Parts: sequence; C-alpha cells; structure tokens
Amino acid sequence: MKNNRILLHICCGPCAIYPIQILKREGFEVTGLYYNPNIHPLQEYIKRRDALKQVQDIYNINVIYKDDEYNPSTYLRQIVYRENNRCFYCYHIRLEKTISIARRGKFDYFTTTLLYSKFQKHETIKNLCIDLSKNKGIKFYYSDFREGWKIGIQESKKYDIYRQKYCGCIYSEFERYLNELKNK
Repeated sequence: MKNNRILLHICCGPCAIYPIQILKREGFEVTGLYYNPNIHPLQEYIKRRDALKQVQDIYNINVIYKDDEYNPSTYLRQIVYRENNRCFYCYHIRLEKTISIARRGKFDYFTTTLLYSKFQKHETIKNLCIDLSKNKGIKFYYSDFREGWKIGIQESKKYDIYRQKYCGCIYSEFERYLNELKNK
C-alpha cells in the first residue's frame, strides 16, 4: 500500500494514536481531519483539539482542523427529536464531511478513529462508512482498531495527553454526570 493517501477522521488525540501507528505501519500517508461539531461545550472541544495537536507533533502527521465549521447549534438542530438514534446521525454528519474532504483532496482512502473506541457502535460505524462510500470515488479502509485499545491508553498516559470522560455531545455529558451521581 505504499504511497496511498488516507484521510483519517479523528475524534480526539488519544483515539488517534493506535490508528495512526497501524496506518503508518501499513504504508499509508496519513492526514488527519478534526471535524467534530458534536463536542460540547466549547472548552471540551478545545481540550480535545489541543490533545490532537500533541499527537500530531509526536507522530508527525498533517491534520486538517475544521474549527471554522464548529457550530453546536447546527449540530443540535440535526439531532433534536432523533435522540434515540443520535449516535447514528452524529456519525453520519462527521463521516459525510470526511468523505467530502477526502474526495476534494484526492485521497485514496478514508477511515475513522471512531472504529478504535470500545464505547462506540462499531458495526454501525463500519456499515455507515461502507454505505456512504458507495459511488463516491473514495474507498473506505476498514480496520478494527479496537485491538489496540490498551496501546492507545498507555501511549496517551505516557505523553500526558488529555483524555476525555464522555463521548462528546451534550447528551453523553449529561449521562456521564448522571451515572456519577448514581454511583456516589
């Protein structure tokens, strides 16, 4: 796979570590994409972006930051009244943008760090990527990055990279705090 360019959608720095390692090992020229309008609040978005900048420096990759398109209001309008299936719509929004940028940038492949997390809906993400890439002129590269879950955690701790405590949206933030209150 030498010299194949891949656009890696990245949700946060720690989740990017293992996928970057694997993709580079497999000969990809990796470019990251930080597009996450779901992350709430703004301070959390910035912490995750800054953590990714650390990873970018450590692993020497280029990253496209779509800070100019960070708009939680627009994101929430697309999710409200779909809360029961909010993760699917959230994945769709981010992956559709990834494919669009990959096509414009003439990348050979795209993939996502969402496939790294043990807490995401892995099969939903995989199938969505397959469906969205059909007839788009961009290939989806699948890898079950969850295999490197512990490696990513160890590396993020080693480099003191910020690790978040919830997926990112206001709903997951609320669920996290609600669970903490229940467990006190």
